[in-house]
Amino acid sequence: MAASQRPTKRLESRCTAATERATLAFEIVGYSLHKGMGVGKFIQSTPVSVGGYEWCIRYYPDGEKNAEKKDCVSVFLQLLSKGTKVRALYDFRLVNLASGLSSSVVSCLESPKVFNPLDTTFAWGSCNFKKWSELEQSAYLQHDRLVIECDLTVIKEPIVAETAITTKLQTPPSDLSDNFGKLLETAEEADVTFDVKGEVFPAHKIVLATRSPVFKAELYGPMRDKQRLNITVEDIQPAVFKALLHFIYTDSLPPMDSLHGDDNKDMVKHLLVAADRYAMERMKIECEAILCKSLDVETVATTLALADQHHCSGLRDACAEFIVSSNRMDDVLASQAYAHLKRSCPAVVVDVLERATKSRKI
Repeated sequence: MAASQRPTKRLESRCTAATERATLAFEIVGYSLHKGMGVGKFIQSTPVSVGGYEWCIRYYPDGEKNAEKKDCVSVFLQLLSKGTKVRALYDFRLVNLASGLSSSVVSCLESPKVFNPLDTTFAWGSCNFKKWSELEQSAYLQHDRLVIECDLTVIKEPIVAETAITTKLQTPPSDLSDNFGKLLETAEEADVTFDVKGEVFPAHKIVLATRSPVFKAELYGPMRDKQRLNITVEDIQPAVFKALLHFIYTDSLPPMDSLHGDDNKDMVKHLLVAADRYAMERMKIECEAILCKSLDVETVATTLALADQHHCSGLRDACAEFIVSSNRMDDVLASQAYAHLKRSCPAVVVDVLERATKSRKI
């Protein structure tokens, strides 16, 4: 192509080395106590995450076994993450404990080292990091204390970007719960119905069985009636069963804006019972959390009995703490709900009284 016929559009690309930097600090308290552990023996710092990988500092008080000199400490940077090679730069520094400033001792800042957990290059550093005599006469060691820093730069995979492409796509939020909610609302392809006190609710067996082990046993278990397409549900209110289906399909409780005060609280209690009945553990815990926020002197004993009956340990503990705290004990003991609790759940009453006794001793 002639020089005068060069393309009119120029596409540029740029290769960028993405990096993440951090400083690892390892404080060795009791320098003299660690000295004498033996050649090749080490202590290591708490693992930290840098660049998506776990790292630590290894400190050998008596030197690494391959050290040329036998009167030095050895220090290494170790890659703890398994299964992948990582390139990194590092700079080991000692902190002057008198001034707070640090000085470089061993570094690799020009050409990155490859840390490979599959062979012996999982750690890089220095066998002859510092002589004992130099270290023990310096300001780096004071009050038998030593601080080693490692400035670490992890080099991630290169990112190649064409500057001509500027559009950024954003993933829309999940609409899975909305789609399943519409499936429940339209009853499209429903293959089972539930009769709850004369009100009929169509549903989909596979959805119910996926979400509830109780429904799975009822609809697909060995004792199921294959010809039974309508199931009568006893001991549950239609509004509660409707809310249960809503949670099964959408993984969330339905809005209860039309319910206020005690009606709202009673509805949540009924939902907790339904969740326990159908082994919907997440729904049960969500109901527990709501009830924990609405405890009061008049009803806490009733809520405590409910929690004990349906094995809600979190709600039970919250009720017990509410009763024994802030001098509420006398008011709760005077309530009718507590009298019922005393008759129906004596073990729970004993637990509350034991908590109250312990709190007063404290």
